[in-house]
Amino acid sequence: MKKSTAIIALLGLSHFSIAQQTRFINDPQASYKQAKEYFQREQYSLAYPLLKDLELKQREPDITNQAIPYQEIKYYTIVCALKQNEKSAVEKAKNFIDLEDNEVRTQMMGFHLAEYYFRQQNYGEAIPLYEQADIANLTNREIADMKFHLGYGYFTNKQFDKAKPMFDAIRQMKDDPNYIDANYYYGFLSFYDKKYRDALDAFAVVEDHPNYGKVVPYYVANIYYSLGQKDKALEYAENKLKRGNLHYDLEMRQIVGHAYFEKKEYAKALPYLETYVTRSDKVRREDVYELSYCYYKAANWTKAIDGFKQVSGKEDSLAQNAMYLLGDAYLKTGQKANARNAFLIGASNNSNAKQKEISMYNYAKLSYELGYQDVALTELQKFTQAYPQSEYNNEARELMVSVLANTNNYKDALALLESVKSPSPNARRLYPKILYGRATELANDGMLVTAMELLTRAEIDPNNTAVLPFVLFWKGEISYRLNKLDDAIKYYFEYLKTPVVNGEVNPVNAKYNLGYSFLKKENYKQAQGFFEQVASASPKINAPAIEQDAFVRIADCYYMSRDYKKAETMYNKVLDYSWPASDYATFQKAMIAGVSNGKEKINLLSTISRKYPTSGLVADANMEVAVTLLANEQFREAIPYLKNVVSDPNSSLKPKAHLKMGIAYYNLDNNTEALNQYTAILKQFPNAPEADAALENARIIYIEQGKTSEYVNFARTMGKEITGTQEDELAYQEAEVQFNNGNFPAAAKKFEEYLAKFPEGKNSLEALYYKSEIYFNQKDWAKAAAGYEILADRVPHKFGEKSLVNAARLNFFDLKDYVKAEKYFSKLKDFASSQENKLEAMRGLLRSQYQLQKWNEAVANARDLLNQKGIGTDDKVLANLAIAKSHQNAKEYEQAITAYRSVVSLSKSAYGAEARYEIANSFLAQNRLKDAEKAAFEVINKAGSYENWVTKAYILLGDVYFKEQDYFNAKATYQSVVDNAKIEELRQEAERKLKETADAEKKGSKVE
Repeated sequence: MKKSTAIIALLGLSHFSIAQQTRFINDPQASYKQAKEYFQREQYSLAYPLLKDLELKQREPDITNQAIPYQEIKYYTIVCALKQNEKSAVEKAKNFIDLEDNEVRTQMMGFHLAEYYFRQQNYGEAIPLYEQADIANLTNREIADMKFHLGYGYFTNKQFDKAKPMFDAIRQMKDDPNYIDANYYYGFLSFYDKKYRDALDAFAVVEDHPNYGKVVPYYVANIYYSLGQKDKALEYAENKLKRGNLHYDLEMRQIVGHAYFEKKEYAKALPYLETYVTRSDKVRREDVYELSYCYYKAANWTKAIDGFKQVSGKEDSLAQNAMYLLGDAYLKTGQKANARNAFLIGASNNSNAKQKEISMYNYAKLSYELGYQDVALTELQKFTQAYPQSEYNNEARELMVSVLANTNNYKDALALLESVKSPSPNARRLYPKILYGRATELANDGMLVTAMELLTRAEIDPNNTAVLPFVLFWKGEISYRLNKLDDAIKYYFEYLKTPVVNGEVNPVNAKYNLGYSFLKKENYKQAQGFFEQVASASPKINAPAIEQDAFVRIADCYYMSRDYKKAETMYNKVLDYSWPASDYATFQKAMIAGVSNGKEKINLLSTISRKYPTSGLVADANMEVAVTLLANEQFREAIPYLKNVVSDPNSSLKPKAHLKMGIAYYNLDNNTEALNQYTAILKQFPNAPEADAALENARIIYIEQGKTSEYVNFARTMGKEITGTQEDELAYQEAEVQFNNGNFPAAAKKFEEYLAKFPEGKNSLEALYYKSEIYFNQKDWAKAAAGYEILADRVPHKFGEKSLVNAARLNFFDLKDYVKAEKYFSKLKDFASSQENKLEAMRGLLRSQYQLQKWNEAVANARDLLNQKGIGTDDKVLANLAIAKSHQNAKEYEQAITAYRSVVSLSKSAYGAEARYEIANSFLAQNRLKDAEKAAFEVINKAGSYENWVTKAYILLGDVYFKEQDYFNAKATYQSVVDNAKIEELRQEAERKLKETADAEKKGSKVE
C-alpha cells in the first residue's frame, strides 16, 4: 500500500512540475516571480536556471514584452552565481557595481561580492566592500553576518582595534548563529588588551564549547594569574588538566607547576614542570631553573645538575642562582672539580653580592682542595682583599698558609712571603722550605749563583730543620758545578751527617760527587774511599751506570797511586763485563803495560781501533803507540799509526801526527817525505802550536842540504816571513807594553790598530786573543765574541780551544745568537782535547739546537751526550726533551711520551713543566682524553712556578672537555683563563675558544 501511494505521489509531482515549467516558460512574469520566491528562500540552485533563462529572453530582439526590468534579472542572476561560488560571476559583479546606476542594487551587489570573497577567505578584497555597504539596504540577518564577517576579516588582517567592536556587537545577540564565535574572538582580543574582566565574561560563554573549550581554559587560567588570583588560577588549571583534551596542555602544566613553585610546594610542582620542559620543543631558562630547583629540593642531584647547567651563559640573577645551586649539588655528589667551575661562573656574576662572595670563597677553597695551588693562592688573595670583613676571612687566610705549604710555585710564594711585613709563625716555618724549593728550580735552570744565595739564607734560618739536609746537599752540588771543590767537600760531609733521601738527593750521589771532588784535587786515596762506597768490590754485570763509573774511577785511583796490579785487576773486570768503559779500560791497561813492557802496551792499544772502532780513544791509542815506537827508535813501525791519526776525521791530534811523521821520515833519511809532512802542517794548520816546530825542522833539513835559499822560498810559500818585519814587531810590542802595564783600554786600541795593519801578522793570534780577553773582562760581549770567532775559525792553534769555548758561550748566553752558538759548539765538539770541553760542547750544541727548534738535528748529539760519563741531570733533561720533540713532530707519540717522562723524572725546572705539558698534549693528539686530562692536572699541580705551561695546561683541559662535549666545564675552564691569564696571547686564545664553545653549545640546546 505504501509503495503504491509513493509512486502515485511521485507521478503527481512530476505532472505538476512539467505543467508548472510549461507555465513559467510561457509566462515570464510567473518565472520571475517564482525565481524571486526561490531566491528569498535561499534556494539559489532553483532560482538560478530560471533567472538565466529570463536573462537570455530579455536579450532576444523579437521580445516585445519587457515588463520585467532587465537590471533586476541581471542583479538576481549574478547574486545567485556568487551564492553558488561561481568564479566567473566576480567580474560580472564588479561590472554591475561600476556600470549600473541603481545605487541600492550596486551597494547590495557589493555586499554579496564581499560575502563571496569572505567564503573564499580573500579578506583583503572583502573588507573594503563590506565597509562600502549601506546597512539600510540589508536585512537584519545580512547586517549581522556582515558585522561578524567584517570583524573576522579585520582579525585575520591583525586590525584588532577594528575587529573588536564588530565581535562585541554580535556577542550581544544570543540567537545569532555567530554568537559563540564572536564571544571567543572578543574574549581573545580582550585578553591581549589586558581587559581581563571583559575577556572572562566572553570566555564564560564558550568555555564548555566542544572546540573552544580546548583552548579557552589556558587564557582563563592566565587571566586569574594576572589578576593576582593565583590560588584560583591554580585550582582552575589543575581541574581542567584532570578533565583533559586541552589544546594547550603543556602550557597549562607550566602554569600549575609555576604556581606550586611560587607556593614553595616543590614536590607538587615537579611533575607538572617536568612534563612541560621534557615535552616542549623550546622552553624558557626560567622554566628550566624552576624544574631544576624542584629536583634539587627532591635531592635528585643528577637531574638538578643537568638542568642548572643549561641556565648558565648570561649575567643575570637567574644564572647566578643556578650556578650557586649547581656548585652545591656537585659538592653533594662529590664532584668537586665541577663544583669549582660552577662557583667560578657564580663568582664572575655581580647580580647578587652575597652569592658572589660565597661563590668566590668556595671557588678559591675548592681550587686549593683540588690542587690548583696557583689559582687558589690568587683567588684567596683577591677574596681577602675584596671582603676583609667576611665571615670566611679567617678561614681564607689559613688556607693561604696551607697553599704555601703545598705549592711548587716557589717563585711567587717567596715573593709573597717576603712582601709580608709581619708573617705569622706558620708562614715563618714555611720560609726555609720555599727558599730551598726556589733554589733547586734556579739550579736546574742554570742560575747557580742565585740558587746558592737562597740556599745560604735557608741554611741560617732557625726554622730549617726539615730542609737542612737537602740544603746542604744542594750547596755541595752547586759548589762542585762552580768548581769550588773545597766548599763542595765541606757541604757533602755536612749532608752525610744527617742524610735524607728524595730523588737525586741521596747519600750515594753525595759520596759519588765527593769521589770526583777529591779526584780533581788529585787526592786519590780519599777519592778512592768514596768511590768504594758507591761501587761494590765485586760488582754485578748489570750494575747501574753510576756504580760502573765509580768502579772505573777506583781503578783510576789505584793507577794514579801506582798500584798497577790492583788497577789492572779492576780494568780487567770492566772488560770481562763489556761495560761501556771497556775502551777506556783497555787504554789504561796498555798504559800500565807500558811501564814494564812496551810491546804489550802496543798490542793492547792496537786492539782499541779494532774492538771499539767508534771510540773517541782510537786516535789517542794510535798516537800513544806511535810515540812509544818513536821512543824506541822504531821510526818505520810508527808511521802507520801516525797515518791512522791523520786519517781520523775528528782528531785534534793531526798536527802532532804530521810533526811526528816528519821526524820519523827524517830519521829514516827520507827528507823529501819529512818535508811533505812539515808542509802539510804549515798549509793545513798554520796556526797550530806544531807549525813553528815544523818550520824549524824544515830549516834544519834545508841547511843540512845546503839549500838555504830554497828554505827562504819554502818559508815564504808557507806564508812565513823568516826575518820578520820591524814594523810588525814594534806594533805588537807597543800593544803588549800597554797590556803588561794593565792599561787595558789602551791595549785593546793598540791591538785593534795592529790587526788592522797586520791581520795575518806573526802575532795576529796573540793580538786577537788578548784583545778579546780585554773586551771579555770589560763585558763588551759583542766585541769579545767578534775576536774569539776569528780565532775559532782559524783553529787549530794554541788559543784555538779556549777561543771556541768563549765564542760559543758568548753567542749562546750573552748575545743569544743561537745560530753562531750552534756553529762554534759543533766545532768545539770536534776539536776539544779535554773531556770537559768536549762535554761542554755537546751540552752547548744541544741547547743551541733546542733554542733553534732543530729537533731532528739535535737527536744524534743528544744521544751522544746521554752516553757520556759524568753528565749532569740538566744534560739528561735537555737531551731527552730534544729526543721527545723529534718524536712528537713525527707523530710518534708513544716514543715522545716515554722521553718526556724521563724529563719529568729528572727535572722540576721549566723543562720539567714543559715535558709534563707535552705529555698531556700528546695524549690529546691521540684522542686519549682521560689521560690528557690527568696529565694536564699534573702540570697544574706540579709546575706552579711556570705560568706559561700552567696556563697552556688549563687551555688544554678546556680542549679535552670540548671534545667530550662537556660544554659547561669547557666554558668554565676557558673563562678561568680569560679572567686570570697574565700572558695576553694565551688569554686571547682562551677567549676565542670560549666563544667557539658557546656557539657549539647553543646549536645543541633547546633552552631559549
